[in-house]
Amino acid sequence: MREDILKNEEKAVFALRGLYKQYGYLPFKMSKFEPYDLYVKNKDFLVSDSVITFNDTNGDLLALKPDVTLSIIKNTTDTPGVKEKVYYNENVYRVSGSTHRFKEIMQTGLECIGDVDLYDVFEVIFLAAKSLDTVTSDFALDLSHMGIFKAFLDNTGKDDVFKKEFIRLVSEKNRHEAEKLLKDYNVDPEKSMQLLSFIDLYGAPDKVLSKLEVLVETDREKEALKELSDICKLLSKTQYADRIRIDFSVINDMNYYNGIVFKGFLKGIPEGVLAGGQYDALMERMGRRSGALGFALYLDLLEDLNTDTKTWDVDVLLLYKESDDIAKVLDRVMALTESGLTVSAQKVIPEKLRYKMTENFYGEVK
Repeated sequence: MREDILKNEEKAVFALRGLYKQYGYLPFKMSKFEPYDLYVKNKDFLVSDSVITFNDTNGDLLALKPDVTLSIIKNTTDTPGVKEKVYYNENVYRVSGSTHRFKEIMQTGLECIGDVDLYDVFEVIFLAAKSLDTVTSDFALDLSHMGIFKAFLDNTGKDDVFKKEFIRLVSEKNRHEAEKLLKDYNVDPEKSMQLLSFIDLYGAPDKVLSKLEVLVETDREKEALKELSDICKLLSKTQYADRIRIDFSVINDMNYYNGIVFKGFLKGIPEGVLAGGQYDALMERMGRRSGALGFALYLDLLEDLNTDTKTWDVDVLLLYKESDDIAKVLDRVMALTESGLTVSAQKVIPEKLRYKMTENFYGEVK
């Protein structure tokens, strides 16, 4: 198959499949349908809480899958000392952020579930960077750590409503509303200043880590910071060191995520195209003992990527008449395709077809 006629997302699928296999990840295929209960019990974990449902022939309520991670967790088992490493290329069905309507979204990604350690965390983040680089070298990967942020939130002694709202405001970098929320909840001034500092924590890892070292006090905070620091040291030895940033606006629901979380960006696309992190807390909520982390690359967003791919649908528009010898038309089409060109044989010029050149059946090229 010629690479220059593939769409951006199709190229990514082919390249990433080989990449994940190279690192020992096995293909995982799942059904389009899952019991609706799987999603309603973990609604906050989903990108969108809108789910397409329907009744099966036996009356069971099923859903078109809006998420892949939950399905993979459901279909893996806890085995002491073992890690299950899988990758997938699946369509999910959820409300699009751009159109606010249901959309079939193609995504690819991987999950590492089991006896997860520091190496696995590094490997998954490294493969996230490598996945972005497979699409374009002009990318950035932003990291943060839910363990650090959650520790500071817990120190306020406030309820989950406060914590969830503050997380949202930090993710939006909305300092004004964050200050108001802290005041409304009568959070201690010193703790308020510490929490507000997370809004401005952004930049190269060494720069941000030095600022965090001044903030952390408890053993829990120091332990989480050490994990983030250890990961950054490992990443600094890779070819992607200058593409890694720490940004605490990259945060997720602390009921599901407990450690490193990250988001990937490509130049020319205004929103993150890759998202992932550690979700041990989700595993625990689902009655599992294993650790887990992974990421997804949202292939539908690659349609907006400006690349050097051809802007035409076919190389040659071959025009022929009703009276022409069809056998000879076929011979000409075969000759053009065997030379490596793509051809559309037509009697009239299609209104929406994009072509590089036209050729009349008798050889006149325009």
